[in-house]
Formats: sequence, structure tokens, C-alpha cells
Amino acid sequence: MSTQIVMDRNGDTRHDFDSNDVEALSKAEQRFKQLTGRGFTAAVRTNSGEVTKINSFDPKADETVFFPRIVGG
Repeated sequence: MSTQIVMDRNGDTRHDFDSNDVEALSKAEQRFKQLTGRGFTAAVRTNSGEVTKINSFDPKADETVFFPRIVGG
């Protein structure tokens, strides 16, 4: 089971999906493109525990976190 975590002003929303399910994988990739297209930064945790920014959908990632742009004011 893989997870996409979307951070926003209200906290976070988790989207779990089975990476072996073609339809679920397609929805996850579509969500990735939609969120990064709206300016979210996507990141995954590496095996060593570090966080790495990604620019394209990784169907093998266990967990992808989406951070919104920082808004100043």
C-alpha cells in the first residue's frame, strides 16, 4: 500500500492506493500531476531517512508528501 499525503491549511489528507492496481495507480499519478501543477512540492523519503524532492510521479514510492507553496503577507 502506498500513500500520498497532501498538506494544506487544514492539516493533511491521506490518499492510500495499491500500486499493483492499474486504476488506483492512474488516479495517484493524476493527483500527482494536478497537485504539482498547482504549485505543490512533492517529496519522498529515501531508504536512509532523508527527504528528496521529486518532479515526476514515482509509482514505487511508499509515501509521497505534497507541500503547498509558502504564502507571505
